[in-house]
This record gives sequence, C-alpha cells and structure tokens, in this order.
Amino acid sequence: MSAATTPIAIADAGRHRTKPWLRAAAALFAVAWGGNEFTPLLVTYRLHDNLGALTVNVLLGAYVIGIVPALLLGGPLSDRFGRRPLLLPAPLIALAGSAVLAAAAGEPVLLFAGRVLSGVALGLVMAVGTAWIKELSEAPFDASASGSGARRAALSLTTGFALGAAVAAALAQFAPLPEVLPYLVNVALCAASFAFALRTPESHPRDPARGGRLRDDLRIPSASHRRFLGVVAPMSPWVFGTAASAYAILPALLVNRVAGFEVGFAGLMCLVSLGCGVGAQTLARRIDLPGGCRGVTAALAVVVPGMLLAAATALTRSVALALVAAAALGIGYGLLLVGGLMEVQRIAGPDDLAGLTAVFYSLSYVGFFVPAVLAAISPVIGYPTLFVAGAVIAALSAALVWRAHVNGKRRALAA
Repeated sequence: MSAATTPIAIADAGRHRTKPWLRAAAALFAVAWGGNEFTPLLVTYRLHDNLGALTVNVLLGAYVIGIVPALLLGGPLSDRFGRRPLLLPAPLIALAGSAVLAAAAGEPVLLFAGRVLSGVALGLVMAVGTAWIKELSEAPFDASASGSGARRAALSLTTGFALGAAVAAALAQFAPLPEVLPYLVNVALCAASFAFALRTPESHPRDPARGGRLRDDLRIPSASHRRFLGVVAPMSPWVFGTAASAYAILPALLVNRVAGFEVGFAGLMCLVSLGCGVGAQTLARRIDLPGGCRGVTAALAVVVPGMLLAAATALTRSVALALVAAAALGIGYGLLLVGGLMEVQRIAGPDDLAGLTAVFYSLSYVGFFVPAVLAAISPVIGYPTLFVAGAVIAALSAALVWRAHVNGKRRALAA
C-alpha cells in the first residue's frame, strides 16, 4: 500500500471533502428507508388487496427472517474480512427488495420475498454499518468526533426509517400507482447511495496474520458478558417493540376515524414517532453515564407511560391521543437504540464490535413480531389490556436492568 492510499491519507483528503462516515451513513439511510417504506402501506394492502390483519403484520415482521442471519453472519465476518466487502452489497440487495415489492401487486408470496431481501440488506447495514461509522468517527478519520459513532449510526437509521415511511405514505395517499411508486423511489435512492459509498475507506482491514477457523469468528465471546446479559439483553426487544406499537398497531386501530386518509395517517404516525426518536437520540449521550445505568433505565421508564397512552388510545380511539402516544413511544425507541449501542460499544473488544452489535440488533428485532402476536391474541384479550400489560413488563424490565447494574457494581467493589 502506497503512502498516498493509506487510511490516514484518505482520511486527510476526506477532511477537505465529504467526511468518510457520511458515505457509510448514506448506505444506512437508503437501506433503512427501504426497510420501513412498507409500514404505512400495510393499510393500503388491507384496504385495496383485502389482506387480513394477521397477514399484513406477518409480512411486516417477515424481514426479520432476512435481518437476523445477515446480522449474525455479516457482523462477525466483517470483523474478520473488513467492513467494505460486507456492507457495499447492501444497497444493491435493498434495491432488489424494493423492485420485487414494486412488482408484487399485492401478492403475499412476492411481498414476503421482497421483505426478506429488504431484511438481508438492513441486517448488513445495521451490524456492519454501525461498526463502520463508529470507526470512521474516530482517529485517524475524524478524531474531533470520537464517541459520536453510536449517535451517528442511530440517527442515520432512524432518519431513513422516518423519511422512508413518510414519503411512501404521501405517495401512496396522493400519487398514482400507490403500490409501485413508493418502492421505485427507494430503487433510485439505493443506486445513488451505492455509488456514494464506493469511496468510503476501509476502517478495519483484514489482518493476513489472523488465523483460526472461519466458524470460530461466528462466536461472540462478549455476548456472554455479565453486563450484556443483565443490562442490554432485557432492554433490547423494547427498541423495536415500542416503534412497531406506535406505527404498526395504533394506525390500524384508528382506520375508521381517519376515513379517506388512512395511509397518510399511518405515515404521519411513523413520522411523529420516529421524528421524536431522532430528537431523543440527540440527547441520549447527555443522559447516559459511562459505567452507570441511567440511560437505559430512563429509556425504559419512558416506555411505561408510552404503553399506557397506547392503551388509552385503543380504548378511546382518539386520534389526538394516538399522536401523543406515538411521540412518547418514539422517544423511548430513540433513547433505547442509542443507549443499547453505547453499551455494546463499551463492552465489545476491537475484534468483535460488529459481532456484538449484530447480537444486540437481533435481540432488538424480536420486538417487530409484537404486532403479529398482538393481532393474534387481541380478539381474546383486547388491545387496551395488552398495552397495560406491556407497561407492567416494561417497568419490570427497568427493575431487572437496574438490579443487574447494582449487582455488577457490588461485584466490582468486592474484587
């Protein structure tokens, strides 16, 4: 490698043009856009294609089938082979997913296939891209922003999630070809982000001296860390459990209250919840205390009133109350996402950062099955009761996290 092509030289050149982390963030943004553009269209598929509530919620969670393997394989493999080889294909896979969804015409099998492709792309950018942005936010690439990697990655994802849903809803509500045009926008966006990301420097180059079997890289030793098991694991499912409750469940409950504006309202709920999530993410570092548990506990504490507001919305079918509930749940989502990523980046070693990030996100995406589970049991129990139960479980999760933190402190003092 010549002096002109070293990471430091590339980083120095990038200071005068586009920051290297922004190029990686563009891929996260575009793929996240594609991952969430489907959400407000759930209403369209129910109204125009006569798909049932359980079917559309299963399709909503279908991309987890693509996300989890991509996370658990892509993260550790990027720790071994580098970030670029694993992340650069992601925008192209997301492009293919949006193309399949555009051609699906309400056919569940094609919709399922498109969602799985979107999930594979999203899994890659969440594990590999998050680690890449973290490394590109430190010396020698961007020494002035050390410690900003978790927030930058979370903002890239959440902004993509929010705008993808909002734009898709607006197009589906007001433009022609409501089941096609939203996806074509993402096709163009993914192509542009791929071209933009091509010039991103490698931050974790492959070590030729690194030996061992490939399957050994798929083991993540830090996933058995006491703090990961006691603090990160209990809060993880709430990350997307809160978001899915806000923009997948609540809009479906208020369809009769927003007649003629069903898809637009679903997009508004996405925008409100994820917009509040973006705002919360900018404050998360101020709330978090290294070595403490304030950030994660505060995030779970916000989820409790959010769930109670969702219960009240389900009971009253109030549009105004739904927007307030979406805002509260979005704040909880934003704090949980950044808090979890910061915990992961403190726990992980340099050779398993992407791998542990993948485990965190895999646990987080368990929450995306919440709408399907609640849709299946709501005829028996009812959404108001289910949301109240969610508030109780969130409070118990906060207590478990705090207890694990206190016990960890006691063990450290005893040692």
